Amino acid sequence: MTDGSVTDALPEVVRVARDLIRFDTTNYGEGRAHGEREAAEYVGAYLQALGLTPEYYEPIPRRTNVMARVPGRNKSKPALVVHGHLDVVPAVADDWSVDPFAGEIRDGMLWGRGAVDMKDMDAMILTSVADLLRAGEQPERDLVLAFFADEENGGVEGSQLVVRDRPEWFAGATEAISEVGGYSIGVGERRAYLLQVGEKALIWLRLRARGTAGHGSRFHPDNAVTRLAEAVSALGRSAWPLELTETTRQTVEGLAALCGVDASDPDAVAAETGPASGFLRSTFRTTTNPTGLTAGYKHNVIPDAAVATIDVRTLPGQEDRVLAEIQRIVGDDVVVEISHRDIGLEVPFAGELVEAMVGALDRHDPGVPVVPYLMGGGTDNKALAELGIAGYGFAPLRLPADLDFTGMFHGVDERVPLDALVFGQRVLTDLLRTY
Repeated sequence: MTDGSVTDALPEVVRVARDLIRFDTTNYGEGRAHGEREAAEYVGAYLQALGLTPEYYEPIPRRTNVMARVPGRNKSKPALVVHGHLDVVPAVADDWSVDPFAGEIRDGMLWGRGAVDMKDMDAMILTSVADLLRAGEQPERDLVLAFFADEENGGVEGSQLVVRDRPEWFAGATEAISEVGGYSIGVGERRAYLLQVGEKALIWLRLRARGTAGHGSRFHPDNAVTRLAEAVSALGRSAWPLELTETTRQTVEGLAALCGVDASDPDAVAAETGPASGFLRSTFRTTTNPTGLTAGYKHNVIPDAAVATIDVRTLPGQEDRVLAEIQRIVGDDVVVEISHRDIGLEVPFAGELVEAMVGALDRHDPGVPVVPYLMGGGTDNKALAELGIAGYGFAPLRLPADLDFTGMFHGVDERVPLDALVFGQRVLTDLLRTY
């Protein structure tokens, strides 16, 4: 069998996801990125081949966003935004067992940066719409298909600018679906799907410590590196209290009912979900993780300044209280600077869209429960919320119970099972056809 015939035998959703992975859209953050232009042009060409009219918006060179509207059958219903992002976080090739941008298929999985976050969902969106239009069908309502730049930097050069400068793209839309929800996890001996109905708030901080420069051989108590290290250690080891929101209370109660563990101990309930437990535990509390340190320029020179970066995720509405506590923890002699801040979200696990998503999953995996959850990270739903659009995470995937799927977000050897992609594309097509 030739390479060409192997490629042709792959489901279209796999081929499209692989093609997207092969565009290196690495985003280093703070304006440093390879850019999404070629990936956006690929998406635009795919949409145009379906008879749609893509529109592009590139407010910053190479940071390209693309949108197309699909007319629905029922003009009395509000439009639904179905969106993804085209950028990915960096991948250090030496740490991977495959080339992270080759889109390699191995062991029944598609490997590469973006296979999970979120070129898999981008491919599912494109091919689901293709299935409908090629069959001469229309979705139930208008669909706004949007593919954003810069999500991995909080959407500063992507969705935030699109919402500000192209709000007409989303005219008539009241709801949105995107990544990190609708995937399965193991709960004890059972399977369940997590439907994302909320996101923690994000605050990226810099801790800045000052001291006195000097020779590395001196007795030197006024050391900026020492001062910063003490602050970073204190913050990184802080045990933030467990606090449940309305969503996470439903998460714990739903999972506890499946595994028979007392719902009064959320961490014990999360432990029953195997590889997903760390991901879920982070949704029950604030997290403050040090992610970078910068200081000094020579081994025998004590620098006068040191800087650390901290990734803070708070429960919705707790941002100001957490910031005040962070300053108390690090002390008054360390400056706390906010480099990026966005909002937390929480929407009800109820309503017609939720019922439609749950119903679509049940039609393709009957009898498996769907449990709401609050995501520890964030998506471009936060930018759309500025337009009054309620966002959910629904990238449906039926996964092996032993696959550490959540651990592959921004992880090494990111990969997704081919049959999960096919399953997700079918579920998504079903939802778009009927909702």
